[in-house]
Amino acid sequence: MKSIINHSIAAMAAASALITPAMAEGVGGPGGGIASLLPLALIMVIFYFLLVRPQQKKVKEHRTIIEALKKGDKVITGGGFYGTVVDVKDDFLKVEIAENVRVKIKRDTITGLSD
Repeated sequence: MKSIINHSIAAMAAASALITPAMAEGVGGPGGGIASLLPLALIMVIFYFLLVRPQQKKVKEHRTIIEALKKGDKVITGGGFYGTVVDVKDDFLKVEIAENVRVKIKRDTITGLSD
C-alpha cells in the first residue's frame, strides 16, 4: 500500500512540474497587451509608407496635371487616344485625335501628357 501511495505522490509531483511552466506561459505580465499590439502597429506603418503614401502622391500629381491643362497640350486619354487639346471648359475638353476629328471628353479621363 505504501508503494502505491508513494507512486501516486510521485506521479502528482511530476504532473505538477509539467503543468506549472505551461500555465506560467499563458499568464501575461504587466504591459503584455501593449507589447502584443506592437507588431500590428509596425505592419500598419509599413503599409502606410509602401502603399498609401505613394498612391496619395500619385493622385496629387495627376490632379495638378489635370488642373494645368491648356489649349495646345498633347495628352493621352484613359482610352488610349493621343490628341491635342483644342478647347478647355470647366470639366470637359475638346481634343483633336486626328485631322478634323474632335472629341469632347471629361477632364478626369486624361491619364497624362504626351511629348
